[in-house]
Amino acid sequence: MKKGEIREGTAEKILFPNRGIVVSEGERAVVKNALPGQRVRFCVQKVRKGKAEGRLLEVLEKSPLECEEACPHFGSCGGCLYQGLAYQEQLRIKELQVRELLDGVIGDYVFEGIKPSPQVYGYRNKMEFSFGDEVKDGPLALGMHRRGSFYDIVTVDGCRLVDEDFRKILRCVRDCFAEQGVNFFHRLTHRGYLRHLLVRKGAKTGDILVGLVTTTQEQADDLEWVDRLLRLELDGDIVGILHIYNDSVADVIKDEGMRELYGSDHFYEELLGLKFRISAFSFFQTNSPGAEVLYETARSYVGETKDKVIFDLYSGTGTIAQMLAPVAKKVIGVEIVEEAVAAARENAALNGLDNCQFLAGDVLKVLDGIGEKPDLIVLDPPRDGVHPKALEKIIGYGVEQMVYISCKPTSLARDLEILLARGYRVERVCCVDMFPWTGNVETVCLLSRK
Repeated sequence: MKKGEIREGTAEKILFPNRGIVVSEGERAVVKNALPGQRVRFCVQKVRKGKAEGRLLEVLEKSPLECEEACPHFGSCGGCLYQGLAYQEQLRIKELQVRELLDGVIGDYVFEGIKPSPQVYGYRNKMEFSFGDEVKDGPLALGMHRRGSFYDIVTVDGCRLVDEDFRKILRCVRDCFAEQGVNFFHRLTHRGYLRHLLVRKGAKTGDILVGLVTTTQEQADDLEWVDRLLRLELDGDIVGILHIYNDSVADVIKDEGMRELYGSDHFYEELLGLKFRISAFSFFQTNSPGAEVLYETARSYVGETKDKVIFDLYSGTGTIAQMLAPVAKKVIGVEIVEEAVAAARENAALNGLDNCQFLAGDVLKVLDGIGEKPDLIVLDPPRDGVHPKALEKIIGYGVEQMVYISCKPTSLARDLEILLARGYRVERVCCVDMFPWTGNVETVCLLSRK
């Protein structure tokens, strides 16, 4: 293949997370978002050391695996990958992807398959919608980035990953600012006002927290959109409305100042009989029913914890630590986000747990200051996995068992390769689908010392 060529071919499989392998005239190319069985047209963008990568131009023939898409925005919105596949087929693909990655690293281990999400639709408890336009100088849009575009935004008021409360709030805010003629922050010129809309909802409690993210370049009346939000008929209850300021260039939600316009700056959620206080920027699993399956799986892997000191590294708001605390001697959580640590401490007090300690800072540095030695370590790192130097310190404790929870199996495979080389072996692995219709999956892995 040559760069710039337009080719046609059939996708034979898809690698994690969205790397379709397309066969064209006996040659293979990686074409993102091409699904197994689809015949596609693609443009060759890169050829290096005989490996070609292409950009999907058109689906010429649907895959025999595809069915009717459930979401009206699928194809234009970049949020989902598998809307055209039956849910059981999605599970099969994700299971095969993880198994193939791990089989390339691990020898003998027990693979326990994949557990489905208890909810397939309306499962997300958090969404970060972006303001923009669908076409240059078009009407105000609020939603997700168009697939393959950094600038265009698709108004996803029919999104199936969230419940109707999210959709009503999106429509209300978008319509209100569109009627007022308020402009959005342009990602190219870095000028404008409206940036993001953050919506979080407790699946068990029904509490809703709404945050409008803007620049400080202009001012707009907050009374109108807040009043219209509070008059919406929702299944849940809005407990807080926030105005968050962000003047950074990066296209991310960042807190550079916050005002409470209504209610409080947090809401509550319940998991496995525990109560959690969650603020606008607290890390919390985006699928509450799925999180219960994930953490119950992790707890079953941990096994007997009586009289044990447990390290929960990358502990977030302390969900795992508090789940293990009632049956452990002590749990020490380490998390780099200070706000999450503050929330974890408050949550532990809320749940009457006095044997949890939460430390703020980088795992690599914080471990040096902990006097206790762990009997068991639980790892739940961010997508990039564990920093190699931190992993060496973790290995240095020489614990008999570790439980590694991963949201990115490629990072997991890389870290397992190091752990195996340093005297550990993989006992059991199980996947949990926390993200139906997308290419992501959680993996729980039990390791023991050889």
